[in-house]
This record gives sequence, structure tokens and C-alpha cells, in this order.
Amino acid sequence: MSQSKKVRVQDDLYQYVNGQWIAKAVIPDDKPRVGGFSDLDTGVEKILMKDFRAMNAGSKPIPSTYMEEAIKLYRKARNIKRRNEEGLTPVKKDLAFLQSLGKIQAFNRQLEKLLMGGFPLPFSLGVTENMHKPTEYCLILTGASILLPDTTYYQPAQKQDHDSLLGLYATMAKQLLAKTDLTSEAQEQYLKDTLAFDELLAKYVKSQVEWSEYVKCFNPKSLTSVCRSIAPVKFRRLLTKIYEDKLPETIMVAEPRYFENFKAIFNETTYPLYQHWAYVMTLVDATSCLSEELRDIGSMYRNALSGVQKNPDIEKQAYRLASSYFSEPIGLYYGQTYFGEEAKKDITAIVHEIIKTYEKRIEANTFLAEETKKKAIVKLEKMTIRMGYPDRVEEKYALLHVSSRDSLYHAVGALSQVLTRYDFSRLYTPVDRNRWPMPGHMVNACYDPSSNSITFPAAILQAPFYSIHQSRSENLGGIGAVIGHEISHAFDNNGAQCDETGAIHNWWTKKDYQAFQTKTKQMIEEFDGIEYHGGKVNGELVVSENIADNGGMAVTLEIMDEMPEKDYQAYFLNWGKIWRNKSREEFIKLLLSIDVHSPAELRANMQPRNFPQWYEAFDVKEGDKMYLAPEKRVVIW
Repeated sequence: MSQSKKVRVQDDLYQYVNGQWIAKAVIPDDKPRVGGFSDLDTGVEKILMKDFRAMNAGSKPIPSTYMEEAIKLYRKARNIKRRNEEGLTPVKKDLAFLQSLGKIQAFNRQLEKLLMGGFPLPFSLGVTENMHKPTEYCLILTGASILLPDTTYYQPAQKQDHDSLLGLYATMAKQLLAKTDLTSEAQEQYLKDTLAFDELLAKYVKSQVEWSEYVKCFNPKSLTSVCRSIAPVKFRRLLTKIYEDKLPETIMVAEPRYFENFKAIFNETTYPLYQHWAYVMTLVDATSCLSEELRDIGSMYRNALSGVQKNPDIEKQAYRLASSYFSEPIGLYYGQTYFGEEAKKDITAIVHEIIKTYEKRIEANTFLAEETKKKAIVKLEKMTIRMGYPDRVEEKYALLHVSSRDSLYHAVGALSQVLTRYDFSRLYTPVDRNRWPMPGHMVNACYDPSSNSITFPAAILQAPFYSIHQSRSENLGGIGAVIGHEISHAFDNNGAQCDETGAIHNWWTKKDYQAFQTKTKQMIEEFDGIEYHGGKVNGELVVSENIADNGGMAVTLEIMDEMPEKDYQAYFLNWGKIWRNKSREEFIKLLLSIDVHSPAELRANMQPRNFPQWYEAFDVKEGDKMYLAPEKRVVIW
């Protein structure tokens, strides 16, 4: 590992480890960033694209019927000649359908078609695990999406960014509308109404900070009260078409404020705004499956948000599209082909060791009562571990078929509709507690609160996070800390409100929970307001991930303490390396407003300061930039 000679590790771990790499790293034109997770993802993508290319050419056998369908979609997306010849034609029927719904009555008559067809609606409805009864599914109702990244962009203080970004969106939409059969006057009106409806939505939808508190999304309301609040939408009629006479008695309302004000959003007066908004949204969304020209126009706004200078080439788009619809079969193929059993056994042993050490830390905890400790340990003991890839493919993938006759737009629409209908069909079935939330080829990891499980796909189980060729200290500073991170989500500000079954349930004493909230506030304050690339970190937005980083470091450092051949320097240097990142300025600004994770540089530099091992490893003293006074250090788990 080459380290910077210009920066002392005691002043900046991140720059010390990554400075030379950052100076030389080049961000590809079609990406918003490079480094860490992104580089691993690129490597996995190259491997799988090569395999897809060979399967498509017939030089490599296609290993399953699922992969056959994925290759069909890949082949169809790569057929740019057909896409260019078709132009806007594939989406015209859908645009005409939206125009035909001139009144709310017509909208209600076609509501099931609109919902199942994935058309933009003034609300969103889906099926998810019921976090009050996690063995059951429930219907969950949310509001519509806004055009800007967060509600903060609609505040007076953000007027410059608001106007600039919506100006970019308007430029893109104008160019697309000019390709339609609308008159120039109609094009202008459609765009004006789209922006007006977006401003209306922004008054009531949740901010990203509010969404970060996911346990607050499960607000049970009676079907009768929901039908009353969502009028003039004929909600009961919609559910009757889907479920006939077996209607759910309760709906989970994720955005209460939005639906308390729904009548102000959607009514006879605002309906034309909605209709034109739906038209423009459908047009923009369709462009990714249309010609090269339309695809380039339709991605202008999204690319500007992240600073990306050009779209990925057609082959890469084709692979990514296939991967999005056939993620689990592709992940299973990747795991079986490229992930070894030796590594799986080794990493699983590390997980069990971390959980056992976590239990010891809970038992030694000084702010929890014994009864709370016992319940926390039960949650750890009941945690499900998923490493590498699943041993089966979820049944929904057997329903997905790609017709050679369809345009790419219609093929994707047909797949989406099958998945939507499957989603709604699950409502009265038992929750599949063995379902994997991430495919094997995804470079990521997660804690699923509804099943109290951690998932580590095969793709993240490689260097610098993990390697059987790295030292144990390095692995603990990499994948070990990340495993501890995901386990800690069971006890972050959201996970702490759920029990070992995944149910929202208060298992704390009042005094203990108040003590935990005090520590949570300290973690918010540690990060809140840090200036970063012209913006500021919102400590409340990123607190759950920071609690998890803190817990992951605490538990792995305790394991290090007990090792006969520990190397704290190797631990912290690899911790700094896994957050290696170089991002476009536009993307940094975007993430500061929407991402629940702190910037990578801060993740590398902030948490070590909370632990005595950091000071021991590099002889960090008062006056060094990475020194934090003992009374300001925060350790929760």
C-alpha cells in the first residue's frame, strides 16, 4: 500500500492512505465516482459482461432458463438498430392513453391499468413486510416522487439550486416534447403544468431526513379512513379489482402528512396538472428504452445531477438492464462460478466470532439494565446470517419471459407488469423469511430489520474488504468492521425499535432508551455541520450509518485486543483504504442532500478518533488533527 509522504497519518488517515491514488485516479466519463465499492463493482461488471457476451454469441453455455431470459433481454437492448428505427413509436400508445383520461372519472375507470402498468400516479401502492407483524405482508401507501433530490431544494435558501436544476429538467423535457405530436402551445402547457404539480407535491412529501426513520413508515390506518382521505380516487374499487371481495382491513400509510393533504394535491382543479405531469414523466422514463438520440436527451437531467458526462455504452446498458430484472439468477450464477467455499467458510466463522464478541460487549455495557441486555442478546442470537449467495432463485423469476417480437420498451413494460402483479399477489401469503434482499453479484451488504438478518453478497467478499491472503488485522479493519457495521444496524436509532422477530416493539426500559437517545444525540453532534466541498453534513440524516460504523469498529477492535499477533496499524490503514473514493463535485453535493451515509472521507477519519487503539497505533497526541479530547469521544456499542 503506497502512502502519502505529504500528509501525516496523525493528521489525516484518509489522505495518508489514499492521497497518491486520488491524485492519479481518473473518473470515467460515464461514472460519478471511482474507488472502493465502485471499483469492485466495475470489476464484477467486466467479468459478467464478458460472460454475457460469450453466452449471447453461443461460445459459452447458458446455465439456466432464467439466464436464457436475461440474455434475451440483453440481446434486445443491444439491438440499437431496431431501437433507432422505432424512435418514439413504442411509447406513443401509452402517451395517447394518458391523454384519453380527460376527467377524474376516466382516471378511476382505468386505475387498475394505470397501477399495474407502472404509470405515474399521485400515490404509490405496494406490498411489503408488515413491521408490526413481520410474518405477514401488508399494503403500504406512499406519496408521489418529486423532481428535485429532496424537499430542502424547494426552500427559499436553496432557490438558486432549485431554479438551476429545474431549468435543466425543463430544457430536457422541452426537447422530448418537441418529438411528440403535441402542438407547440400544448408542449409549453404540459411542461408548465408538470412543474406546477411538482411544486404542489413538494409541499407535503417527506424529506430525506424523515425517510431515514423507516420505522415511522408503518402507520396502520383502516381501509375506510384511507378511502376517505384519498378521495376522489376510488381506492376501494381499485382494491376490489385486485383482490375481489377479500379486501385488507388495514393499510400502512408511510406519509401521513401527504395523505392528510391529499385533497389539496389531487382534485378536479389540479387534475389537468396531474395528467400533464404523468404524460411528461412517462415520456422521460421511456427514453432509456428508446433510440440513442432519445436516450441521450432523456438522461440530461439525471446525468447533470451526478456530474456524469455521457451515458454508458449500449452493451453496458444492455447488461445493466438485464441485471436489474434478473438480479437473483445472475447473482446465483456469479456466486457459484466465482466465489469459493473456502472463503465462504472463513468469512462465516468471522461473522460468528463478531456476533459472540458483540454479545460480550452487550453484557459489559454500562448504560443498559440487565433485562434490556438480555433482550439485546436474544436479538443477536436470533440474527440470520446470509453469506455469498442463496441456494435457490425466488419463484417470481420463473414468471419472467421476454418476447422476441416486442420492442425493448414493451418487453421491459411486460416484465415490470408481471413483477407488479406478483408483488400484489403476495399479500395473503406467508412472508418468505429466507428471501435474500441483495443478489450475489452486488458489491454491498445490508441488515434487514424485518427479518433480523445480515446479508453479504459474494461480490463484496474480496480485497480490500476481505481476502484469505490479507492478514487477520487487515480483514478485521475491512470486512470485519463492515460486518460489525451491519450487525450494529440492529441497534441503531431505527433497529433499536424492533425486536428479534423484526417487529416494531419497545423492548427497552424507559431509562435505558433515554440513555441510548442521549448517545445518539452525541453521534449526531459529532458529524453535524461539518463543512464538506461547499456543503454541510446533516448529522440527523447520517446518524444511523454513523452508529453502525461506530459499532463495527468497536466490536472488531475488541477482537483485535485479544489477538496475540495484532497489528492496529494494519487495521486502521485498511479501514482507511476501503473508503477510498474520488467523486465528481455534483455527485458529492447530491449525496450530501440525500445519502444516509456520511462522505467516505469522513467515514474513514471520524470514527477512529473515538477509540483508544487509534491513539496507541500511531502515537496520536493532542495537537494532531485526528486527536479528539476524551470527553468528546462517542462509543455506543
